[in-house]
Amino acid sequence: MVTGRVRTDDALRAGVYFALGVLLVAIVPDVANSISINGPPPPPPPAWQALLILGGACAGLVLRRSYPVTGLVVCGSVAVTGAVLTGSIHIGVSLACGEAIYNAVLYSSRRASLTITAAVGVVLALGALGSFAAAGTREAVLALLGLSLLLVPVVWAREVRHHRELIVAAEERAEQARRVADLDRAAAIANERARMARDLHDVVAGQLSAIAIQSEAALTLPDVDPATQRRLLEAVRAGSVSALNEMRAMIGLLRAGDAIDADARTAPTGLDQLAPLLDAGRASGLRIEVDDRRPPADPLPAAVDLTAYRIVQESLTNAAKHAPGSTVSLRLARADETLTVELANAVGSVPGHDPGGTGTGLLGLRERAAAVGGTVEAGARSGTWTVRADLPTAVPDRAGAP
Repeated sequence: MVTGRVRTDDALRAGVYFALGVLLVAIVPDVANSISINGPPPPPPPAWQALLILGGACAGLVLRRSYPVTGLVVCGSVAVTGAVLTGSIHIGVSLACGEAIYNAVLYSSRRASLTITAAVGVVLALGALGSFAAAGTREAVLALLGLSLLLVPVVWAREVRHHRELIVAAEERAEQARRVADLDRAAAIANERARMARDLHDVVAGQLSAIAIQSEAALTLPDVDPATQRRLLEAVRAGSVSALNEMRAMIGLLRAGDAIDADARTAPTGLDQLAPLLDAGRASGLRIEVDDRRPPADPLPAAVDLTAYRIVQESLTNAAKHAPGSTVSLRLARADETLTVELANAVGSVPGHDPGGTGTGLLGLRERAAAVGGTVEAGARSGTWTVRADLPTAVPDRAGAP
């Protein structure tokens, strides 16, 4: 972006080149590149004419960054006009033309920069060929050596431009890497929030739902005997303590740093703790039948074990909410490196009971199963609601299941 300060700096640089040219005209007025091939070099022009040509050439430098190609055209036109009028190009004008060429190659567009570079090469070739045709090999070599000075600003500008492009490319790559890192970080945060939401729903919401159902049963059952009431209250207390422990564990994990062993705080829940879960379901009024066909002493990967436990927990909670008092059949089987968890219960038909739900629990179960490479299918068929999960047992043993 060209600002007022840039224009001021360019004008100051043009003034410096003009002052240097004036000094050279005053000290060495005859140091110039003659365009005459045969014959003696022409005499130096009058001082006023030399300064006029020098001023016109330096005027092009005022545009060195705002309009670099236009500045080169102005400088080159004045230099060629002066050479035709005086028969030579003074060293001060040559310096200004070199600066104009450097600026045009460096600050112009990529296409213009390449065009100017090619044009300088063409000028060198034509000058050498013209000198050779007019005066022979010696003059052609001298002309080529003189014109080769035009290559210095071109090569210099191309090198500077190349390094600047490398810097810009590196900055763009760094910016892209930063954006990718930000996207990865945002995705990780979103995944962690989703995992926490599933845990909150599966653990806390499930426990609180069971507590609400059990407490409602204790309050609404007519002529409940003390033993049944005590059993219900014990189930409420057990559910409350379990939910509180789970919540404390989750808070501990959120507060824990990487150096703290999360497994030491919370050993992952698994199917080995299925009995208390079934007792809580029975205390809520469900009749649970278990068909466990798993091989004995055959441990599961921690992630799969936790996922299977959560599936059973969520399914029992849903059965207690939507089909209270129904019979739930639970089947566990393991074959061909696949653990099958299947729960079935009659679709709820309690008068005044709203069987609707948000579907969040089922979505969470599917996400949990997918995280370990498994699947969950759920639906009603012939008056029975069935939840079936197939979980692979050959996944890496990870304690931190989602």
